[in-house]
This record gives sequence, structure tokens and C-alpha cells, in this order.
Amino acid sequence: MSAVLVLGGYGAVGREAALALSGRPGTEVIVAGRHPGRARPLPGVTSVRVDAADPADLARSLEGITTVLMCAEAGNALVARACLERGIGYVDVSASPDVLASIEKLDGLAAARATTAVLSVGLVPGVTNLLARVVAERSPDSDLRIGVLLGSGEQHGSAAIAWTLDGLGVLEGSWTMAFPEPYGARTVHRFPFSDQYTLPGTIAVPSARTGLCLDSRLFTTLLAAARRPAIAGLLRRPRTRELLLKTLAKVHLGSDGFAVTVSAGEAQASFSGHSQSRATGRAAALLLRHLPGLPAGVRHIEQLVDPIAFLTELAADGFVLDVDG
Repeated sequence: MSAVLVLGGYGAVGREAALALSGRPGTEVIVAGRHPGRARPLPGVTSVRVDAADPADLARSLEGITTVLMCAEAGNALVARACLERGIGYVDVSASPDVLASIEKLDGLAAARATTAVLSVGLVPGVTNLLARVVAERSPDSDLRIGVLLGSGEQHGSAAIAWTLDGLGVLEGSWTMAFPEPYGARTVHRFPFSDQYTLPGTIAVPSARTGLCLDSRLFTTLLAAARRPAIAGLLRRPRTRELLLKTLAKVHLGSDGFAVTVSAGEAQASFSGHSQSRATGRAAALLLRHLPGLPAGVRHIEQLVDPIAFLTELAADGFVLDVDG
């Protein structure tokens, strides 16, 4: 019997991962967070209260656990260290480069404890990393261009919206990416997803850059406008930010469709479907199935699994994989 603790398990991604894991024979699934009342009941899944920022509370929650899936950004490196010190596997869906860099420093500890920590597990980073490896192998020594199209009609929590607002205007640059139908060619705006920072080191490409757009062209235009210094400064004001977070949590203009595409030279690969939260949760759950056979240490997903085999298996959950070149 294995026991998986899903921290941040009350959110959309954590719920999808727990739902996918709950059907596995011999697996106990526990979702945890600071507010158990927010958890929607799932068959075969236990909900508990855990404050990961409290070392004593975290230590108690890890008793009897074999793997932790981190679906939140709250002291991730401290949680990862606590897991690795106890020989508990660790999987993280974070998209923030500084968070992942802090966990990468625990590689020696993971190796010493013969334990595995896997980073960049989700849609972006995650699926994008695997697509990047596919096209890089088909077009070596080429720069990577990564396009992320997200559905502005999908419901997102306040933490996810705040993270997006924080990323606006951090990086400069826009370019056109070809997405699968029904989206076609779209302008993407550079956004600080972690994949572009880690891929040059993990698959030895000259460079990588990641751009974001939304399925709603109107929202994408607003996204681009929010990068301007004057507007970005306005968004940092507490009252403006609070009002905007509340508004965006209620307004859903667009669909729940998503698509990610990566190109290098003449090679291109894409992955698309509905509900980015479901894609991220399902990718994390699938990685957890592979975890027992993976080598010890801290690694990113593209360093550990066969990208085509993994993405093909993930696509069987109702997504579309397309590889050219």
C-alpha cells in the first residue's frame, strides 16, 4: 500500500490529480491544505488540514506517507527537504523558476537518501518540456520557441490569477506561434514560465523562450496592454489588485480549451484539449505512476521519461498530441 499526500489538494489541479490517483489499487490518497472545508468530497479520498508552513504540522502529516505531490506555492523547498530527509518521493507542479531553482539545490540530499524529486510536472512546465525535448531531438542546435494558449473561460482560483498578474511585464517580446485548430496563428507575449529557464540546461538547447496568449483575442489584447509600465504600476496597487482579482475570478470570457506548441527549426509539436487544470493534474498523476522506477536525485520531467510514450499515454485521457518534422 502506498500513500500519496496532495498538498494544495483543494484546488483545481490537486482535485484532478487526486481523482486520477484514487482509482489506483493499493494507493491511499490524502488531499491536504489549510482549509478542509473547501475540499469537495471525492470517493476514496481523505481530506485533512495541514499547514505546510508549520514544521511540526508538516512533520505529522508526513507520517506514513510514501509520496508528496505539491500543487501549491508555499514553502516548496522546505516541504521538499522534509520529504527527502525522510525518504519520501516528491513531485512539484510549480511554474516559478525561483521555486524550482531552490529545490534543485537538494539534489545531493535526494541522492544520499536514494529518493526522487521530480520538477516541471504539469502542462507548463511539464508537457511543454516534453514537447521541447521531442523537437530538439528532431532539430538539434536550434533555438526553442514555446507557445502557451490558455482558455480564459476556465475558472481559476485567486492564487493562479495573482501569479499571472505578477508575471505581466516581467519579460519583453512578442512573436507568432502556430497552434492546432481551431486556434491557428496567434501572437504570444513572453511570460516567465520556468521551462524557458531550465530547458537549456536539461536538454542542452541554445536558448528557449515561452510566450502566453489566451483563447479570447480580447483578453490577449488586454494582457498585452497590462505589460505597459504605467498599467503594470497601477496593478501593483493593493486596492486595484484586490478589485481586479475579484473581478477576474467572476468573469469567464472564452472557453476552457488550451493548446501548447513548441517549435525548433523545421520541427514542431503540440498538445491540446480542454481544461488546463485537468491536463496538469492528470500529468502529475501519470508521473506518480512512473516514480518508483525513476533514479534518485532532483530532476525535471524531460530528464526522466520517454516524451513520446508519456505524452501518448497522457493523450489517451482525452487530449490531442501532434508531432511534425
